[in-house]
Amino acid sequence: MISELNKSEFYKCKELLCEEGLLEAKAVIEGGHPGRLFVDNDSAPESGFIWLGSHNGFIFFGREDNEAFNVELNDFFNTVIKTDYEKAGFTAFEAIGYHSKWNKTIKKVFGDNLIGYNQRVYKLQKEQYRKENEPVNKPGYELIKIKGDTFNSSYKNIDYLQSKILEFWSSIERFLNDGIGYVVVHEHEIAGICFSGVVAGDVHGIDIETLPHHQGKKLAQKAAHTFVKDCLTNHITPYWDCMEINKPSVSVAENIGFKNTYNYIWYRVPFG
Repeated sequence: MISELNKSEFYKCKELLCEEGLLEAKAVIEGGHPGRLFVDNDSAPESGFIWLGSHNGFIFFGREDNEAFNVELNDFFNTVIKTDYEKAGFTAFEAIGYHSKWNKTIKKVFGDNLIGYNQRVYKLQKEQYRKENEPVNKPGYELIKIKGDTFNSSYKNIDYLQSKILEFWSSIERFLNDGIGYVVVHEHEIAGICFSGVVAGDVHGIDIETLPHHQGKKLAQKAAHTFVKDCLTNHITPYWDCMEINKPSVSVAENIGFKNTYNYIWYRVPFG
């Protein structure tokens, strides 16, 4: 029977995560990021799934051939999960396998006609960093490290910064303690942001965005280089996760020196 673990019990699932896998799963199980954990057996889990915070999808882990668990999944999602998702206005969810063997199981459980989307994961080691590709700062734009007083500033769109951080973190304080981030500022407006969207151990997953009316000026590249240099100085491994079809994001990552270390597929699953 599928049951939910209390946060104090998440440690029971650590051994079910292989070394090369999704950073988000490790971050939730380690307790650093919001998420809920459901398993087949709350005493000795063999299979389970993580409900990422802010309705950001589900990561399935452990034994993909656990029939007793798998046979319950469809009904569980279309009753327990569906109720909460519909309250938030969603009609479908994202399903991701922590390892590739889950892909076949996800399609078997939720439907063979699911559409899959390819994702690339990149990591960067110090000797791979290509500093020579760092663009110059555009006139009128300033890069500022995010600190506690940044959230008390009078930027025109300070709410944008707060909402971006809280998409990924349970609180601003948690981000300030465990994350790194930079904002690009132009005429007292935040034009872009690059920050740790997810953290597990010494690995920091990058979230990066430039507002539409400031795009085309290599601001994201400049912010990413600054973020990366901060990570490497502090013995942190930068981690970049993007869709394969997102060519601009792939280009920025590879231009900085990131190496593709892992690929996975996520599926959009409509509720029955």
